[in-house]
Amino acid sequence: MTRRVAIIGGGPAGLMAAEMLAAANPAVNPKKVDIFEAMPSVGRKFLMAGKGGMNITHSEPLVDFIGRYGERAGHIAPLLDAFGPTQLREWIHGLGIATFVGTSGRVFPTDMKAAPLLRAWLHRLRGQGVAFHVRHRWLGWAADGRLRFATPAGEIAIEADAVILALGGGSWAKLGSDGAWVPTLVDRGMAVAPLKPANCGFDVAWSAYFSERFAGAPVKAVTAHCYGQPEKKGEFNITATGIEGGLIYAVSAPLRDALARDGSAVLHLDLAPGRSLEKLTADLARPRGRDSLANHLRRHAGIEGVKAGLLREFCSPEMLNVPSRLAAAIKALPLAVTATRPLDEAISTAGGVTFEGLDDNLMVRRQPGLFCAGEMLDWEAPTGGYLLTACLASGRAAGLGASRWLAGEA
Repeated sequence: MTRRVAIIGGGPAGLMAAEMLAAANPAVNPKKVDIFEAMPSVGRKFLMAGKGGMNITHSEPLVDFIGRYGERAGHIAPLLDAFGPTQLREWIHGLGIATFVGTSGRVFPTDMKAAPLLRAWLHRLRGQGVAFHVRHRWLGWAADGRLRFATPAGEIAIEADAVILALGGGSWAKLGSDGAWVPTLVDRGMAVAPLKPANCGFDVAWSAYFSERFAGAPVKAVTAHCYGQPEKKGEFNITATGIEGGLIYAVSAPLRDALARDGSAVLHLDLAPGRSLEKLTADLARPRGRDSLANHLRRHAGIEGVKAGLLREFCSPEMLNVPSRLAAAIKALPLAVTATRPLDEAISTAGGVTFEGLDDNLMVRRQPGLFCAGEMLDWEAPTGGYLLTACLASGRAAGLGASRWLAGEA
């Protein structure tokens, strides 16, 4: 007897779940695999993530890789043990896509693009018999247990022997991840941690002058540290309302949590990470002569442009004119953030369906036959390939788990 599996969500987790189901013992355990996607096409956020260069995963040792998942590392570890960075690269190579390791350790397709990978993947899935139903927005369950969908032709309801939810988080709603599933699952008695922005920007109370003068400016070659976390080196961008960019995303979790806990949060910036406080103090103590403060900073501290603007924004005139205090500000400039940017602007989200309510196959303990995967699970990770890897690994686990459950093996 052919069993029907409904996968709701056509992102990386849902597509990987479909592949595992379609490939698992089709002769012994025949299945009809259907993917339902609310948007007009699948993989939209996947394609968006690849616009700046498709970062697939990271080449660092697995133990370090797993550590990137913070408090949820223990739950993510089994998924990555089965399908980690090495297996992910092998899987991509099997699609005919070559990869390389960049100087940062990040892994990319050789052409740096997401579209060829997605095309090859969808071609293989269709060849495996997976059916795609786009513009099908999931509405929850009908009273008889069937799945309800809003479609261009009106509402429909379908029966499924197993269901995999891969609905994404709550960021980038225009690409399909809008978090609208949260109340539906909560009403069904499932434990869902509130969705929060991750890898996000922050608001800062800039002066009007600074915002108008420096919005869009990159702040390069700096170090950030906050709340006992390891120092992070990199760069970020000034926005009209605050800060964003790679370095800010790397420290966004402790900043976000401090805001929620204390109502305020402060990021400390080292604007001259290659120079010691002592050397900087000595250099700034040199006679200025007729030099302006701007020229003095540029000549003796290498500080100019937006970095000089940041000092003027947060330091009093008295601080700027005392070499020891100015040097201290350059090495640890306190930058107070007032709020995270809205959830929909974040690269990813934290929170979601808690692992405590799922078994080892990612099946909901209280609802046999219902599985969850991807970013809708309660975990977060930095950018750098960690997000995509965990989405694929969890989709794989859910797909294999559903196949075993249908076969009476789980």
